[in-house]
Amino acid sequence: MSEKALTLEAARPFDWKKWSALVGGLAIFLAVYFSPPWADAIDPSGKAFVLSPEGKAAIGLFLMAGIWWVFEVIPIGVTAIAIGVFQALFLIRPAKEAFRDFMDPSVMFIFGSLVIGMAFTKTGLTKRLAYRMLAVAGENTRTILLGCLVVTALLTHIMAHTAVAATMFPILLAILALYKEGEGPSRFGKALFIGMAWAAGAGSIITLLGAARGPAAAAMFTEFTGRQVGFFDFPLYLGLIGWGMVFLIWLYLSIVFKPSKATIPGLRAKVAKLADALGPMTGQEKFVIAAVALVVLLMAMQQAVPALKGIDRAALMLTSTLLFFIFGVLTVKDLEEMPWNIVLLFSGAMSIGFCLWKTGAAEWMAVQWLGLLTDAHWWVFVMGIAAFVLAMTNFIMNVAAIAISLPVSLVIARYLGVAPDVIFFASLATAGMPFLLLIGAAPNAIAYESKQFTPGEFLKHGLVMSAILLLVLGLALVTLWPVLGMPILAAH
Repeated sequence: MSEKALTLEAARPFDWKKWSALVGGLAIFLAVYFSPPWADAIDPSGKAFVLSPEGKAAIGLFLMAGIWWVFEVIPIGVTAIAIGVFQALFLIRPAKEAFRDFMDPSVMFIFGSLVIGMAFTKTGLTKRLAYRMLAVAGENTRTILLGCLVVTALLTHIMAHTAVAATMFPILLAILALYKEGEGPSRFGKALFIGMAWAAGAGSIITLLGAARGPAAAAMFTEFTGRQVGFFDFPLYLGLIGWGMVFLIWLYLSIVFKPSKATIPGLRAKVAKLADALGPMTGQEKFVIAAVALVVLLMAMQQAVPALKGIDRAALMLTSTLLFFIFGVLTVKDLEEMPWNIVLLFSGAMSIGFCLWKTGAAEWMAVQWLGLLTDAHWWVFVMGIAAFVLAMTNFIMNVAAIAISLPVSLVIARYLGVAPDVIFFASLATAGMPFLLLIGAAPNAIAYESKQFTPGEFLKHGLVMSAILLLVLGLALVTLWPVLGMPILAAH
C-alpha cells in the first residue's frame, strides 16, 4: 500500500454508528438464539402454538436483518445474502431451502419488472412519457409531484405495482434531471421517489390487479366464510381510502420536502423543445409498448379465463424479458447493468419471510399479538389486526402477512362477534402500504435505487405516514364503511 493510501486510511474516522448497529444486530440474534425456550402462544379456543428452537432463531434473524437494513451497515443486498448464510450456519433451515427462496417466482417477477423499466429507458419511452406528463402538469413543482403520484396510483389499477414502479422510475429520473438542483439528493428528489413508492402501494389496494395479495386474500376469505368477494367490492370499500392516502402523501411530502424552487421557469417551453427533438415514435418504442401491453392484458385476463389462472404471473412478466432480448431491444451489457443490489434485497426478504412462515414463528407471533385483543372492543380488535399486518408486511411479503394473520384473526373474530368482511378489508388496506422499510414492497426498493434518500429517512417519514394510515382506517371503520353497507358486527 502506498504512503498516500496509508495516510487516507489513517485519516478516515472510525464509523461508530455502522459498527454499533452491526454488532448490536448480531448480539440480538445470538441472545435470542441461545435464550431458553419461549412460552407457547394460546388462541381463544385453548389451542397451543409451540415455538420451536428454529422458530425462535428465525425471530432473532428477523430482528438482526431489520437492524442491518435500517442502518445499512453493509449493502442491503449483502444483508440479504447474510439471511441465507445464517439460516444454513445455525441450522435454522437447510441451505437448499434458504437459498431456493432467492429465486422464488416473486423475485423473478420483480426482476422482470426491472427489465421493463430498462427497456423503457433504453428506447427513449421514459423521456417521451415524462415530457408529456410535464406538459400537462406545468411548471409548479408541487403540481408536478402531484401529477407523478396520481399517474403512479392510476397505473396500479390495471397492472402490478412492481411493474408500475419499474416503469415510473426512469420517468421520474428524467423529470428530476430537468429540475436540476445540483448533484446528489434534493428535497424534490426525495419527495418524487418516496412518493412514487408510497403512491404505488396506496393505489394497488383499490383493484384485484394491483398486487397478488388481493386475489390470495379473497381466496382465503371464501375458504373461511363460503362467500365470494366481488371484483367491484375492492374499489367500493378501498377506493376512497387508497386515493385519500395518495393525496395525503402528496400533502405530507410537499411540507416536509418542500422544494427549493416553487416553479421551474421556462420548463414548459423546454419540454416542448425536447419532445420535438425526440421525433416520431420508433419501431422499438412501439414494440416495447406492445410487449408490455400483452403482459398486462394476459395478467388482467387471468381472473376471467380459466386456462390462464394456473400460469404464474412471474412467467407472464418474464415473457416480455425474453422478447426484449430475442428482438435486440436489450443486450448482455444491459443485463450487467441490472441493479442486482435491489434484486438481492428482495431475494433475502423472501427467504426471511418463508423462514418465519415455515418454522411457525410468524403464526406464533400472530397468535401472541391477537390473543391480547380477545377481550377488546371490536374497533380496537380490528385496528389491532390492521396494525399487526402493517408491521408484518414491512418485513415479509404482504401475501405471507395476509396468509398468517387473516386465518387467525377470522377465528378470533367469531368470539367477539365481528363480521369477517371488516377484518378482510382492514387487513388488505394496511398490507398494501408498507411505508417503513425498503423490503416491505418492491416499489420501496426500486425507489431507493434513485439514491435520493436513505433507509433511515424512509423509516422516519414512514412512521408518520403509517400513523396517518391507521387514523384514516380507524375513521373509515366508524363512518365510511357502515355507510357503504359493509357488515361490521356479525349477525347473531
